[in-house]
Amino acid sequence: MSLRTTDAQLQALMQAIYQRYSYDFRDYALASQRRRLHHALDRFQCADLPALQQLVMDSPAAFGELLQILTVPVTQMFRDPAFFRALREQVVPVLKTYPSPTIWVAGCCTGEEALSLAIVLHEEGLLERSRIYATDINPQALATAARGVYPLHRLADYGANYAAAGGLDRLDAYYTVEHATARFDARLLEKINFADHSLATDSVFVETQLICCRNVLIYFNKTLQERALGLFHESLCHRGFLGLGSKESAHFTRFAADFEPLPGPEKLYRKRAPSHAACHYAGRHMPGMKHDE
Repeated sequence: MSLRTTDAQLQALMQAIYQRYSYDFRDYALASQRRRLHHALDRFQCADLPALQQLVMDSPAAFGELLQILTVPVTQMFRDPAFFRALREQVVPVLKTYPSPTIWVAGCCTGEEALSLAIVLHEEGLLERSRIYATDINPQALATAARGVYPLHRLADYGANYAAAGGLDRLDAYYTVEHATARFDARLLEKINFADHSLATDSVFVETQLICCRNVLIYFNKTLQERALGLFHESLCHRGFLGLGSKESAHFTRFAADFEPLPGPEKLYRKRAPSHAACHYAGRHMPGMKHDE
């Protein structure tokens, strides 16, 4: 551990952030937090965490910059192509049996995964009657997601991922080139509702048939992982599906018996529940969302 950070200082900073800005990082994994905060100390030229705490308490703008470091806005379209292929083959056929499937992308970052799901649903003739809710705690990332505009140099990798994931067309059929950027089709974006939601503090807001929360739980400690899995279990309908990242698992948690792994190495699960079970959900309304009755 660096001499510039101690666990007590780190916890004091996270408590101060929660009290001042209502962002709750208190149950994020300590090792990950230390790495990010070491970067933040260099970025803000602060000698130690108490100095950083004083800075962000006094300056909301500085906290906004720190938030970009704490939330690690890193993602790709069709990341882990085998996951999207398995989703298309094993989950989409079941989604087609619902009149209006609802999908929740939790921790959507800048929106690439939600767009990837929209493309899969479009190619399977399902997008028009589906609803996708994509949530995150980072307002800057959500603004980028809502625009659907990405640097053009990333699209070669995204296109390769799309092909490996079993795409039925070419990825460039879904965007137009504007200078050095790619702007994705508004018909995809209009089916995605991007909104603020925290897995650490907020409640379930809708009943879902599929939840994707990939490469998010690895940044949480066990307490927060189980809180998130509890939200997902409550949100999912009977026999709904959950997709996690390649290094994440529902095993070794108190919800291990509640999620049945699908065949194959991808982290896809199906909710186990009595046939008469109903999903109940409550919590705050989110901007632009209708609270289902």
